[in-house]
Amino acid sequence: MAQATRDEITRLVESIRALERQLELEFAKRRVELNYKVHDGIVYFEQAVMARHRLLRARLLRYVFGARPAMILSAPVIYALIIPLVLLDLFVALYQAVCFPVYGIPHVRRSDYIAFDREQLAYLNVIEKINCAYCAYANGVLAHVREVASRTEEFWCPIKHARRVLGVHARYGSFVDYGDADAYRFELERLRAQARSAEPT
Repeated sequence: MAQATRDEITRLVESIRALERQLELEFAKRRVELNYKVHDGIVYFEQAVMARHRLLRARLLRYVFGARPAMILSAPVIYALIIPLVLLDLFVALYQAVCFPVYGIPHVRRSDYIAFDREQLAYLNVIEKINCAYCAYANGVLAHVREVASRTEEFWCPIKHARRVLGVHARYGSFVDYGDADAYRFELERLRAQARSAEPT
C-alpha cells in the first residue's frame, strides 16, 4: 500500500513537471505574439512596437507627483531590504563554494535565476526600471537561494514534514514520508545521489 502511495505521488510530481513544461511553451508562444526576440541577452522588438512602447511610457514628473504619499514614505523601507539581500547572496555564494564540492553537489548558477532585462522596455520610465531591477534581483536571489537550500535539504534531510507546508520546492515530492524509518534508511543514499545529479525526480 505504501509503495502504491509513493508511486501515485511520483506520478503526480511528473504531471506537475509536464504542466510546467507546457506552461513554458505557452510563454514562448506569447513571446512570438509580442514580436520580440532575445539574442545574447538583448531583446529586440520591431520598430513599430518600439514606437508604441515609447508612446505608452509614463512621464517621470507625472509618475512621481501622482504617487500617494504613503507609497513614497514606504520606499525607504522597501529599498532597505537590499542590505540583507546582498548579504544573503554573498553568504550563499560562499556556502556553495566551500560546501557543495565536499559533498559532490553541483553548483547552482545564479545567472539561471537572476535576469536583468526589463530595463530594455521602452514603456517604462527610469523609476519603473529601477523598481523592476530591484524586484528582479530580490526574487532572483531568493529563487537561487531556494534551489541551493533544496539541494542541501535533499542531501541531508530528505524527509517530508508531518504537517502540510505551502510552497514546497520541486525536490520535496521525492522525499521519504515522515515517520517512515525504513524508507529513510534504505533510500537516503539514492536521494543523495539524486542531489548530486542536480535533477529533481
